[in-house]
Amino acid sequence: MDIGVVLQNDPPARGVVELAKKAEAAGFSHVWTFDSHVLWQEPFVIYSKILDETERVIVGPMVTNPGTRDWTVIASTFATLNELYGNRTVCGIGRGDSALRVLGAQPQTLGQLREAVQVIKGLGSGEKVTLRGKELQFAWAPDSRLEVWVAAYGPKALALTGEVGDGYILQLADPDIAAWMIGAVRSAAEKAGRDPMSIKFCVAAPAYVGDDLEHQREQCRWFGGMVGNHVADIVARYGEGGAVPQALTDYIKARQGYDYAEHGRAGNSHTTFVPDEIVDRFCVLGPVRNHLERLEELRALGVDQFAVYLQHDAKLATLEAYGSQIIPAVN
Repeated sequence: MDIGVVLQNDPPARGVVELAKKAEAAGFSHVWTFDSHVLWQEPFVIYSKILDETERVIVGPMVTNPGTRDWTVIASTFATLNELYGNRTVCGIGRGDSALRVLGAQPQTLGQLREAVQVIKGLGSGEKVTLRGKELQFAWAPDSRLEVWVAAYGPKALALTGEVGDGYILQLADPDIAAWMIGAVRSAAEKAGRDPMSIKFCVAAPAYVGDDLEHQREQCRWFGGMVGNHVADIVARYGEGGAVPQALTDYIKARQGYDYAEHGRAGNSHTTFVPDEIVDRFCVLGPVRNHLERLEELRALGVDQFAVYLQHDAKLATLEAYGSQIIPAVN
């Protein structure tokens, strides 16, 4: 199982690059970042610097969306990075949340997401695509190869992932929910005539290594609020009738709204509705043995990568613990 890390693009950008370098030295395989250009710095600029100062880590957004950039611009950016640094990128993409909502826009439709995945993957892999009736190809990027991994929760988005995605990103680490989601993606892939085992599965969640569970929960409670935004969209669309597991919908009933100024930050005051049980289920907390046990559960489900959201007050300590104790044990 690969172990990746997810960083916020908070200034100074040099600090993000240094964390990425430490992650590579510790044995992490991927360096992902948020992509919300109003809330944080521009990720693709930082990716170029990370790639220039590392040798093997793969970089990409967790996640970009079809609404804030033209799809051909997204593909061109990836293809340019690949030409410079040797196909060390991956495109994580979803319908959009903070990046669009802080602009007063709504997440993109599934139809737009589907077409964007196909256009970005095709152009980023040197292929010809048709967009707005025009046939397009990057003649300058014949050797670029780009995988597109789709982040999804709802049933139609999971089906789309199985039909067109190279990978699936699930932003929570609960094994029961992961099993349900992975099964839905694989089923959709099989129905579409694809090999369901060819899709890569990435589970991403905050991980905090230590013994003070109460403190760790408070540092990671923000994550339940972030996931809750997507769950609220699902409930608004489908109601509470079993479109996703009940464990994923019950906890948002006490949700009172959300302030994107605190999005993805420890101590977010708009996530007090998230109970301890959800923090424990969605995140990976506690001593090293807790992390190893959860990762083994996820690997048994077919998860190819666990990506550590590193947004709390023990970033370096958690990186070090994963590098010295967890990654060697997992591998």
